Amino acid sequence: MLYANLEANLATLTTPSARFVLALSGGMDSRVLLHLMGRYLERYPEASCKAVHVHHGLSANADDWAALCARWAAEAGVDFVLEKVTLALGKRTSVEQQARDARYTALRAHIQLGDVLLTAQHADDQLETVLLALKRGSGPAGLSAMPQCTAFATGWHVRPLLDQPRTAIEQYASEHRLDWVEDESNSDERYDRNFLRHQVTPLLNTRWPGIRKAVTRSAALCAEQEALLQELLAEQLGQAMSADQSLDIACLHPEKPGSERRGKALLRHWLAAVGVKMPSQAQLEQVWHSVVLAQPDANPKVGWGEVEVRRFRQCLHVIQPYEDISDAVVALQLNQACRLPAAIGSLSLSESGAGQLRLPRADEPVTVRFEPAGLEVQPVGRVGKRKLKKLFQEYGVPSWLRRRTPLLFYGEQLVAVAGLFVVEAFAGKECELTWHYEQE
Repeated sequence: MLYANLEANLATLTTPSARFVLALSGGMDSRVLLHLMGRYLERYPEASCKAVHVHHGLSANADDWAALCARWAAEAGVDFVLEKVTLALGKRTSVEQQARDARYTALRAHIQLGDVLLTAQHADDQLETVLLALKRGSGPAGLSAMPQCTAFATGWHVRPLLDQPRTAIEQYASEHRLDWVEDESNSDERYDRNFLRHQVTPLLNTRWPGIRKAVTRSAALCAEQEALLQELLAEQLGQAMSADQSLDIACLHPEKPGSERRGKALLRHWLAAVGVKMPSQAQLEQVWHSVVLAQPDANPKVGWGEVEVRRFRQCLHVIQPYEDISDAVVALQLNQACRLPAAIGSLSLSESGAGQLRLPRADEPVTVRFEPAGLEVQPVGRVGKRKLKKLFQEYGVPSWLRRRTPLLFYGEQLVAVAGLFVVEAFAGKECELTWHYEQE
């Protein structure tokens, strides 16, 4: 029964000659899926499959689990790959989330164009996912839970067991006398999903045996609603997004009464389009009121996770917080490129008859700095001095990049701002300043 269901699902979602990548944790669910795929390959020899086991190093038994997975894959006639990952424990992100992110990053590396990633989530997992989404206060996107098939890397992610209850998987494992690994963390009810699995969903399934199917229908309806909303907003989002993935605030129409609901929906779809982890409802409210509705000359920002939403010239930008290099001082030798800190490229001052700068004197050591505060200069062709902060505004440099823009000094005098201008008092034709920039 379970194999017939898997074969039917794969026939609908893939082709008999597909290349499969199976995520093999070694737990009962993925162990059963591996056994099923062994049978599938016997039936469809034109298909191929490799099992990838991600070794997180979180358990003392991790090496033993990897060895067992390798053995089981060989028994099933499936190629085996071991991927070891390291988690940055101690950060604010949960261990569960870090492990999941690392796992999918490792799996993504094995997906070639058109390949199919197989994972073993089932109907009880879907129920838990919806309950967790409800606990977080998620909207239709979160309540859509896990789709049976979705795009992944350059291929697809298919969950062929998603319509089957855990009991069907347990029965199959028993009938075929399969063994599997038991991750000791699965019994730790400090983790929300484990608490639901051991304390909540058994009660729900006992009281309402059809709840798995009902929740699956609700998730599918939410997914349909979310897909429809994306279609309705797709044209508007296309008009509002620039080539640099910034979002034109005017397209949100914040000045119009009743625009907030549509504007926030467009914000969510913009964040999804640029690949950002979705903010909470409270954080989205903060983006709307503190950034979208800020005064045009304000410099607001709202951050969550490892990203920030900031505003510049009536556009919203998603950026990652940068390393502070404002105190850095880098020596620069004439005719020699130097590497700049924080991976922002290299800078060179070269002798050239078509340059914009005069040569530095022997008593003028050349350095590169990044702190613009308090500096006041006169660019070539301008009348009078202006504060560098004002000049950055005029030249269209966003506030978050101003301390990442190289400032060239002769001695203690600012002579040029890379990529923008040369200071009038140091203009000449002997030297050319070149910045090879490597980031946004």
